[in-house]
Amino acid sequence: MGKVIITGGNGFIGSHIVRLFYEKGNQVTCLVRKASNLDAIKDIPVEYKYGDICDPKTLMEAFYGHDFVIHTAAYVKDWGEYKKFYQVNVEGTLNVLRACQANGITDVIMTGTNSVYGEENSIDIKDEEFPYHSHYRYFLDGIFPCQLNHYRDTKCLAVQKATDFALREKMNLTILEPVWVYGENGYDTIFIQYLRSIEQGVHLSPGSRRNKFHVVYVKDVAQAHYSAFCKRLKGVNRFIIGGSQCDYMDETLSEFCKYAGLPKPTLLPRWMAYPVGFFMELFYTVFGVKNPPLMTRGRVNMFYDNIEYSTVKAKQVLGFESHCTLEEGIKNTVEWYRKHRHSL
Repeated sequence: MGKVIITGGNGFIGSHIVRLFYEKGNQVTCLVRKASNLDAIKDIPVEYKYGDICDPKTLMEAFYGHDFVIHTAAYVKDWGEYKKFYQVNVEGTLNVLRACQANGITDVIMTGTNSVYGEENSIDIKDEEFPYHSHYRYFLDGIFPCQLNHYRDTKCLAVQKATDFALREKMNLTILEPVWVYGENGYDTIFIQYLRSIEQGVHLSPGSRRNKFHVVYVKDVAQAHYSAFCKRLKGVNRFIIGGSQCDYMDETLSEFCKYAGLPKPTLLPRWMAYPVGFFMELFYTVFGVKNPPLMTRGRVNMFYDNIEYSTVKAKQVLGFESHCTLEEGIKNTVEWYRKHRHSL
């Protein structure tokens, strides 16, 4: 099947892709930075190449001798300067594709995100035919931008520019767009942050019992990457990757609390939670605080918005279906968290 190099292989999703590909008998190389934390993959005997997607020269050298690239590296946060998001998510992706071209690599899988189609409250079940709509129009967004949009917008730009590049250079690019991912090694997911806040004494939380929130287990996401790798599709293709069903967010969070043995916080109505998030976000922005506040407009709205996506195309073309039940996935995630929470 050729020699595969994976960017971001030590990250949340990337570490599970590395493990699965190795277990399937593939020759796997991880592109990592010299200062990278390799705890998630230190037990996997794969090759390492040191490089940075923001440093084109290191990519040219690292990609030499490989046949296939899986690009998962990204700047995934909801707080930070736009410049950093653009440098990693947009310019970094183009650097990866240019290095592929220079090394004669024509097959690439890129990890995208459902957010390119929008994460605003919607009754529509969005699929790959929906137009790009990454920017969420928050209150006063024109004069006070929400930094969660920096991630969404730059990932959307990355997809557009990568698509143009691949079409122009006749590369085979498969873009996998997971919904909200949970699972082991997910240090900064919304679900782990939720459990941490309860452990720290938070008894009130934004939330509703009426909104669906589409999630997918990280090992299923890794399997989707392997399915795409085996298919070797020609041209440019995009697939939304998600759980086979979309559950209510309150039910998902209740399951996390149940397996963690924690009391579920009392739900606050949006009219109470949103002003708190707005003013906390404003204060942190005005005073240039580097760490994000507990609540922002983006974080608050996430607990109330109905977001659901179709996974039909992935099933029909890739033969992908999520195999892990929500209950099983949450149980595995909480067990991992209990084991590692003191070192996080």
